[in-house]
Amino acid sequence: MKEKVSEVLNKVRPYLQRDGGDVELVDVDANGLVKVRLKGACGG
Repeated sequence: MKEKVSEVLNKVRPYLQRDGGDVELVDVDANGLVKVRLKGACGG
């Protein structure tokens, strides 16, 4: 599951980076809850 989420984030990452931000995958738990950390311009 974590690999699939990472693949999707890699698809949207260029759009976030174009606006000065980024996204980091923090965790995917056993229930499928995904935690990400937004960075840069996306962090606010």
